[in-house]
Amino acid sequence: MGISARRLRTSLDRLAGIEPAFGHHLERVGYPPPRIRDRGYTTLLRTIVGQQVSVKAAESIWNKVADTLGEIGDPAVMIATSEETLRGAGLSRQKATYARSLAELTVSGALDFETLPKDDEEAIALLTAVKGIGRWSAEIYLLFAEGRGDIWPAGDLAIQIAIGEMLGWPERPSEKQIREAAEKWRPHRGAAAIFAWHVYNTKVI
Repeated sequence: MGISARRLRTSLDRLAGIEPAFGHHLERVGYPPPRIRDRGYTTLLRTIVGQQVSVKAAESIWNKVADTLGEIGDPAVMIATSEETLRGAGLSRQKATYARSLAELTVSGALDFETLPKDDEEAIALLTAVKGIGRWSAEIYLLFAEGRGDIWPAGDLAIQIAIGEMLGWPERPSEKQIREAAEKWRPHRGAAAIFAWHVYNTKVI
């Protein structure tokens, strides 16, 4: 339920009208594909599993955990699985703790993915109550799985580099600097983030 391709294009066209640099780089690298993830427990669990490892390693661990649990999308199964078993499937002790924290909050109803607060900051606060989920992970979830169009992960290194280069700044900007620069891009900052990753990954600048 992320930002659709049509909505992404519309937002980027509007951003090009606000910030000429977007228009210039749209001509050079084109529109990015949408980044869409499923809403819910499984997507956030994948985020935990994938922390601080390569994409390939994350997929391997995920498959082992899925095989071990049988029903990886059922948080009750995660709660019923011992830490020793989870570690045998490839999770570190820390990630096993994080996974169980997510499962417990989901089962208890403290974290209901269908009724997250409409206010972005309130939703981020709720998601970061899960052990191991920091602000960046919460922002990525809200952007990709909830399709919240004004999420702005200003702490992301690739976004800082791409935005700094797009705007012609001599040095990589700080999180504070790109937060301030992006204020005039509301309510399209989510599209700006997706485009920044696109620009960063194309290496065209």
